Amino acid sequence: MGFMAYLRGFVPWIVAGVVSGFVDWRWGAVAGVVSGLVLLLQDRRRGVDLDALILEASTILYFLVIGGVSLSNPDSGLKDHTDALSFAWLAATAWGSMAIRHPFTLGIAKRQTPREYWDMPEFLQVNNYITGSWGAGFTFIAVVLAVGNAVDAPSWVGITAHVIGLAAPIVFTKVYPERVQRRLLESQGLSSAPQ
Repeated sequence: MGFMAYLRGFVPWIVAGVVSGFVDWRWGAVAGVVSGLVLLLQDRRRGVDLDALILEASTILYFLVIGGVSLSNPDSGLKDHTDALSFAWLAATAWGSMAIRHPFTLGIAKRQTPREYWDMPEFLQVNNYITGSWGAGFTFIAVVLAVGNAVDAPSWVGITAHVIGLAAPIVFTKVYPERVQRRLLESQGLSSAPQ
């Protein structure tokens, strides 16, 4: 499954952003709900437990809320702030999942890691750090977008925030678990992971 499993959870956000850009925010919200439900149902058919689908469930809830607002009041002032709101929601999802001691990346990691590692404190710690990196990236983007909207900053500011706020956790998610695994194997006198 690999690293793409982490990015799969963001498909509804991308779909919603594209549809919103070409049509409007109402259809973007509908597209977000529909694509989120499709992914959730695919995962459930594959046997993925609901507790492993925190990001997916949160995503659907966000688009239901935004969809409700956009359909009931298409000219709502929220329309101009959905960029910052979406990243604030994602940040709240990341930090909230850590607060309840079930980081949203845990479900993804369990799909890629043998069951015998799930109860190791290091496994939870790695997922706390990875979820924390995503939470920090989402928070950074939300703050920059909110401030940028308030002061009417040029569009490159938001684009730069997106690149930095997403690239950093992507790289961290790829590199950090490999480092931890390598250190663990070295401490056990092994040079490489079993295949």
